Amino acid sequence: MTGPLGAGPLALPAAPLEDWLRERYFQAKTDISSSGVHNYTFGELRALDPALLGTQELDRLMFRDGPSLGDERLRAAVAARVRPGPGHVVMTTHGSSEALFLAFTALLRPGDEVVVATPAYHSLSALAAAAGAVLRPWPLRPENGFAPDLADLRAVLSGRTRLVVVNFPHNPSGACVDPQDRTELLDLVANSGAVLLWDGAFTDLVHDHPPLADPSQDLDRVLTFGTLSKAYGLPGLRVGWCVVPRGLASELVRIRDYLTLSLSPLVERVAAVAVEHADVLIAPRLAEARRNRQLVLEWAAASEGAVDCPVPRGGVTAFPRFTAHTDVTDPCERLLARHGVLVVPGRVFGHADRMRIGFSCPRPELERGLAAISEELGTGARGRRRRTE
Repeated sequence: MTGPLGAGPLALPAAPLEDWLRERYFQAKTDISSSGVHNYTFGELRALDPALLGTQELDRLMFRDGPSLGDERLRAAVAARVRPGPGHVVMTTHGSSEALFLAFTALLRPGDEVVVATPAYHSLSALAAAAGAVLRPWPLRPENGFAPDLADLRAVLSGRTRLVVVNFPHNPSGACVDPQDRTELLDLVANSGAVLLWDGAFTDLVHDHPPLADPSQDLDRVLTFGTLSKAYGLPGLRVGWCVVPRGLASELVRIRDYLTLSLSPLVERVAAVAVEHADVLIAPRLAEARRNRQLVLEWAAASEGAVDCPVPRGGVTAFPRFTAHTDVTDPCERLLARHGVLVVPGRVFGHADRMRIGFSCPRPELERGLAAISEELGTGARGRRRRTE
């Protein structure tokens, strides 16, 4: 063997977010770092449909390989919820991360130009770079509260653009496009001739308007992605999906033949029940998150300028700036060491003076976390405990 390990054509850089969470996630006593709603147990899932997830039914489940595109029942449940456009099919995957890997691998060649809404979750940019693409950031500007400006998108689109990659609602800021801007965004991409990759991990977690319709309903050259990890509170199932043009599905399957082949039939059975009861799982967590969002905004307002927090329009994370600090990484380390509180330092998203705070957790846990941040960073905020009804 010659050369360093990891020096092959698909060598990937470290994922700073995962590096930060890898060990700390299991050390924290108070977790306000997560971008998803807080988790459900298997017992809570079984209560949704005891007949389908009961002991006798599971005892009859055969552990055979599954279909390459995924279990028919699960795919049908996803399709009934997402309502893909004509010419698109659902493929279930090991989280949306596998779907993204398959899509980038199938669609990109070295030198292709990829526009990425930035800051971005690492899979949305690093996979393209690893494929040899030229990245062109679409900047979501902090001075605008990270609200997407379509003029900035127009400025980076060109005749060489192969893919446009977006994540709305946005991680980590919670910024979103409204229905009117969604239409204009889709028109811009369609006129450019590029393919749109729409990461819809947080589609169901919106606060100011109904969830946006899946872009495949209006655009042919689009792949969309979803997951049970964020809105459903089921990250440990590792189940996601992509909505893909029918003609591209066989190419994704070809690549998958070298990776995972299929999902576990047990996992897909549980996932199907979850998607079939999606509203029962999502509604209470979303209502709790909206109440907690108000608590975070009140906490920031009480800091007298020490915490500048854009209003999250979707998702369950806030991305405030700490105006007296240029880099909050060390305070984030102390939050865990001294208080047992886990947050994500903004440097992993390229904004060292910010912190990602997850607000979909039991309210007492959020209150403890905010109070600890106030104490450790000296913001003057007191983690106000008045409950919002």
